[in-house]
Order: sequence, then structure tokens, then C-alpha cells
Amino acid sequence: MKFVILVGDGMGDYPVPELDNRTILQAARIPHIRRIAAAGRVERLQTVPPELPPGSDVANLSLLGYNPSDFYSGRAPIEAAGAGIALAPDDVAFRCNLVTVENGTMKDYSAGHITTEEAHELIAAVQQKLGRPGLTFHGGVSYRHLLLWSRGPTDLLTQPPHEISDRAIDPHLPQGALQDEVRRLMTESREILREHPINRARIAAGKNPATQIWLWGQGRGLQLPSYQEKFGLTGIVVSAVDLVRGLGLLAHLRAPVIQGATGFLDTNSANKVAAALDALRTDNFAYVHFEAPDECGHLGRADLKKQAIEMFDEQIVAPIWNELEKRGEPYRLIIAMDHRTPVSKKGHTREPVPVAILEGPCGNPTREIPFDEPSADHLPPQIAHEWIVRQLTRQPH
Repeated sequence: MKFVILVGDGMGDYPVPELDNRTILQAARIPHIRRIAAAGRVERLQTVPPELPPGSDVANLSLLGYNPSDFYSGRAPIEAAGAGIALAPDDVAFRCNLVTVENGTMKDYSAGHITTEEAHELIAAVQQKLGRPGLTFHGGVSYRHLLLWSRGPTDLLTQPPHEISDRAIDPHLPQGALQDEVRRLMTESREILREHPINRARIAAGKNPATQIWLWGQGRGLQLPSYQEKFGLTGIVVSAVDLVRGLGLLAHLRAPVIQGATGFLDTNSANKVAAALDALRTDNFAYVHFEAPDECGHLGRADLKKQAIEMFDEQIVAPIWNELEKRGEPYRLIIAMDHRTPVSKKGHTREPVPVAILEGPCGNPTREIPFDEPSADHLPPQIAHEWIVRQLTRQPH
């Protein structure tokens, strides 16, 4: 039996006025997902425990079958694992975004989805000026970076910048232990980045500059029981972002860096599909994560989010499903999302989300049924990590 989980990050939404008050999943052309729903079944998952924030870290941990209430220690240490950065027992990792703040307002949590190459030059400049023994900045992907702080603070309230788009930043600055030191790092980064050649070139090209760093998501390292130990499975996690790759590595699954995977609409889906299908020749588990719908939700762009969801259906779901059918081996295919990222809110919410599951091979079904939020609202919500455990351990029909 092959087990495959395909995750469209943040696909859930609310009714959108410009889409005739349909959700984006209702409006999108997703024939393959709807055929999978018709040939299998649709259920509804609660991916976020009530005591934790509705982040992709918590929700993807749930979708991998781990109880976040037992294991979650913060977002940044997961990303550090994904970046191959080892944390000492006294280390605290912080997520370090490059953001655009104008007139005290969070204009862009991603600095215009700055390229990784540009961002690494900026983070290097920050490290040169602000780094010191026990305080090290590490470049990541696009706007997503890390700070490792020996004996740094964990008892601190920090805010994800993507949750405060178009809002004044002052009420959302870090609060708690060593808050003045954390805020100082953020403030001093402004002077370092203000006249940097990368930013001058971005402004000249009409792009948002990276005006400062934003620190959040702090925590100490965590450990997870391996997938081999928990489920008797070996396999791969495929994602553009260190967060999800980190979860895979912590679960002792392979999580390679995929060439051309960006986490946005320009990502190389073909390479992600190829990595998953190649792994399934010898292993029995693959988890493929597609970031773009979430990014478009944070931008508040229903048109781009619809495009991203259609890309997920056409470029991820279709080729993987078709190959599973072609190979003829028993499989269990799950189409999921980690949370909603409504374009009206530009942030995450914690409501239950639909999930589809299919056991195959099943031939070439052509019937479609809805796969969206309203059509699943009548279903009782299942606790996501418990539901995943059942799907990965129960015997095939």
C-alpha cells in the first residue's frame, strides 16, 4: 500500500463577493480533485487545537499525524531543522522575515516576494552588523530567514507579520522577556537595509524594498518519533519551504531541496512531482506540500489564489494520481489543506477544512462532486492528527 498526502496550503476561504459569493474552491476549475472526491469520500478536519495558533506549522504537524499539543515548541525550530541548522540545548531559533514597513504600517510581509539571491545579500549585511557570538542570522528561501540566539528568550509574545498586513506594527511588536533587545534588533536593521544596493535596485524597478527584519515564532528544538517507529512507513516530504521540510526531517523522512521550488506561483511543480513519484518506487509514503494558495491568500488576491488552486489540481494532483493508477499498486490518496487563508482577512483562521480520501486503483472515474467548504459544513469535524493516524494504519478495504 502506498500512502500519499497532497496538501494545498491555505486553500480554504470564505465566500468572495467578486466570485458571486462563492468560495475560491467553489469557483476554481479542479476536476481531478472533484473526481477523487466522487470516487472516494469527503470528510472534514479540525487541524488546529484550540490552545494553539492556526499556523501552517501546527496544522501540517497535525496532517502528518502528530498531536501538536504534545510536540509543538514554536515555528522557527522546525524551520531550522528544514534548513539543516542544528540547535544546541540553549539555542532559541527565531523566524526572521524580510518585510516592507511604510509609515509604521506592515505594507508587505514578504518584501515583494523578494528573491532568495537578493535576500541572502541583505541577510549577510544584517549578520555583519548585528551578528555576534551566540547571535547568528541564517539566510533561507525568499523572505523567510532565521536567527539563532544562544540563551535567547522564549517567554515572549510575537506576531507573524502575515497576520498584520495593512495594520500599524506598534501594537504587534514583541512583548515579554528581553523585548527591548528583540525590538532593538528589528529597529537597527532598518538603517542597515535602507541604502543597501539591493533595495535601491528594487525601488528603481518599482518593487517593494525590504525595509527591516521582523522576528517571531521563537522556540527551542523539538523531537518527533520517526515515521518508521510510528507508522512503519518510509518516504519523502516534498516542499519548497523549510517549515514543511523541517517537519519531514524531524519525522526521519527524506526532505530534499527541490530545484526550482519557490513557494509561489513560479514554483517548479514538475520537479516536486518527480521527486515524490521517484520515492514511491521504493518507499511507501509521500507528502507533497504546495505553498502558493496560502501566499496568494495573504496577498488578498482572489484571482491569484484561484490560479494557485487550479495549478495544484493540474500540476500536482493530476500527474501523481495518474501515475498511481498507471502503476497499479494499492494506494490511499489524501487531498488536504492545512487551514483557511481567507483573502478578506489576509491571514489564517482555525475553522475545520474539507479533506478527500480515495483508495485505488479505481480505474478512470469521470463523475465529479463538490470539494469545498460549504459542501462539507454538515460533516462532523474530525481531529486531524487522529484521523491521519487511522488512515495510515487501518487495513485496506
